[in-house]
Amino acid sequence: MVDLWNQFVNGDRDAFKELMQSHVDLLFKYGTKFCQEEELVKDTIQELFIKLWERREHLSPAANVKAYLFASLRRMLFRKINRDPKVVNYDDLEDQVTFFNMEISVEQRYIRDESLRFIEQQIQMKVAALPARQKEVVYLKFFMDMSREQISNIMQISPQTVSNLLQNALKKLRTDLRLILMNAIFFLKR
Repeated sequence: MVDLWNQFVNGDRDAFKELMQSHVDLLFKYGTKFCQEEELVKDTIQELFIKLWERREHLSPAANVKAYLFASLRRMLFRKINRDPKVVNYDDLEDQVTFFNMEISVEQRYIRDESLRFIEQQIQMKVAALPARQKEVVYLKFFMDMSREQISNIMQISPQTVSNLLQNALKKLRTDLRLILMNAIFFLKR
C-alpha cells in the first residue's frame, strides 16, 4: 500500500484509481455510521479523492493510507453535518440505537442453529447499546483492524482516551457476554 501511495503522490493516475477502488467501500461503510444520507456520504468520498488528487504534491509519502483517508472523511463529514441542520448531528446520534451497528458477518454465515442465532442477536444488541464513541472505537479496532494511534488520529482524541474507551466497552461486553453464554448453555441443556 505504501508503494501505491507513493506512486499516487508522484502523479500516477493508475495508482490513484487503484487507491480509490481499494478504499471506497470501506470509506462508504465507515461514513454511513455517521450519516444516514448515503448520497451525502458518496459525495463526500468523491470530494475527498478530488482534494487528494489536487493536493497530492503536499501529501506525506510516509502516511498511513487507511488512517489518513478515514480521518479525512470523518472531518469532512462532520463539517458538512454541522453546517446543514437537515443532516443529523453527530452528538444526537449517541441516543440512536442504529448508530454504529456492527454486523458480525463471520458468525452470520456459519451460524445455522437457533441457539447460536439467539447468541448473535444478543451480542449485536449489547454492542448497539454501547455509547457512540465506544462503538466507533470497537468498530475501528476490531472491524477495520486499526491501531490505537490510528484511531486516535481519526477520532482526534488522545491514545489514552482510545484505550479507555476500548477498555470500558470490552469490560461491559465481557460482563454481558458471560450472562448471554450462561443463558445459552442453560438453553442448550434443556
